[in-house]
Amino acid sequence: MPGNENDERERSRSLLLLLTMQAEDQIRIIGEMVNSLLANHPTHFLVEVRIKPTNNVKIFIDADEGVILSELIEYNRKLYKQLDESGIFPNGDFSLEVSSPGLDEPLKLFRQYKKNIGRYVEITLKDNAKQEGKLIEATEDGVIIETESGKGKKKETKQESVLFDQIKNTKIQVKF
Repeated sequence: MPGNENDERERSRSLLLLLTMQAEDQIRIIGEMVNSLLANHPTHFLVEVRIKPTNNVKIFIDADEGVILSELIEYNRKLYKQLDESGIFPNGDFSLEVSSPGLDEPLKLFRQYKKNIGRYVEITLKDNAKQEGKLIEATEDGVIIETESGKGKKKETKQESVLFDQIKNTKIQVKF
């Protein structure tokens, strides 16, 4: 029966939409919980909340001067208790990780760009071109990086502006 096939497809679409909306609501609610925990620490800020289909909740917290492990552990304990008591995840079916964003995580917030001034970055533009240089400044519109070309006496340093709406992602580079 052709009608049943369409009905089944529609039910699947509705279920997928419900799950997506549920995840968005969970992310929003968890974000609010984290922000209330951070309220007493104005230098700390929420970068991102991720929830995997397995209910693995991953929270990235950063700070203007860096966040220490003992603070992350404290946030984890308090947040785990709140999540467990909230009933967002039926039967306590979730796991929680609270960490600072590592070097493999791209910068997501303006505050992270400000914090990382003076460090080397790799910027991937929306056209997939890459630019590497030292982050010199971050404004509301974009960043200024210092790039080098040539070697020895022919070494040339210049500053380039990159607008945020051109940036696909930015990662910190470790230079030795």
